[in-house]
Amino acid sequence: MAATGTVGMKDVARHAGVSVGTVSNVLNRPDIVSPDRRERVEAAIAELGYVRNDAARQLKMGRSSTVGAIVLDSGNPFYTQLVGGIESAAEDSQLMVIAGSTGNREQRERLYLSLFEEQRVRGILLASTGRSAGIVESIRGRGTPVVLVESEPDARGSSVSVDGIAGGEIAVQHLAGLGRRRIGVVAARQDLRQVADRLRGARRAAEAAGIELEVLEAADLTVLAGRTVGEAVVARSAAERPDAVFCVNDLLAVGVLQAFAFRHQVAVPEEIALVGYDDIAFARSTVVPLTSVSQPADLMGRTALALLEEEIADGTAPPRHVSFTPTLVERESTTG
Repeated sequence: MAATGTVGMKDVARHAGVSVGTVSNVLNRPDIVSPDRRERVEAAIAELGYVRNDAARQLKMGRSSTVGAIVLDSGNPFYTQLVGGIESAAEDSQLMVIAGSTGNREQRERLYLSLFEEQRVRGILLASTGRSAGIVESIRGRGTPVVLVESEPDARGSSVSVDGIAGGEIAVQHLAGLGRRRIGVVAARQDLRQVADRLRGARRAAEAAGIELEVLEAADLTVLAGRTVGEAVVARSAAERPDAVFCVNDLLAVGVLQAFAFRHQVAVPEEIALVGYDDIAFARSTVVPLTSVSQPADLMGRTALALLEEEIADGTAPPRHVSFTPTLVERESTTG
């Protein structure tokens, strides 16, 4: 018998010759249903093509099993690793994750926040552009918890972050310790807190070392934008080039390295030492393995989901703020 429209539990019950309650028990507590009735219900489900309306069931129970995750750029492997950590933790808890990427755009971030709230998700994990505080506050006020990732902690909800200022300091301290005195920093989107913090830390380390930084502005936080900056550095005379470059993410660093390696115009690290940020998986397999400031992306994702579940379990508990300290992973782009 083929289904001609939306098949409901009443249709299954009628076809199997049992009550709606029995169908519900087969779906939710099959161990309490006799084998004969369970087989009849399962056969009716298969024959009619019944699909349980999980959204309706969750609304009735008052809690969804879906978590919304919003990241800045799915094209950046760091955020892929972050979402992977969330998904691994969600699988352990039998939850589902729906992820959206804003492309660093405030308007799209607000759209995802609204859509996830409309879908009555269990909670939202947000790596924010930093300009949606008002809507986040409203969503929390209406009962959906929001955990911030890579963002400035606030008093209303939990957060997971990495000390970006320390990360910028670590990168420039490393280069200065190698005797590099003309350090350039490749940066874009300084309006983003993550970038601003890394640049602030870099400047602090440069000041402590008694050297000046040159900020090399990129059009975006991408490989192509990094390559464009790298080509501009290559076009300078050797005396005018920096002797070290710190990029605020690994994608920029990969692009810079590509420009330097083209026709072997600039030797890395002999002429220019290079440091990236994020320690994405690709960093260790570039043409010259890349020294990078590492963030524990997978652990951050797992921690963010754990904090969300803590808020759901006890809505009266004060929010928790977990901050990780980045570490430097040295490779051939600085150590030769």
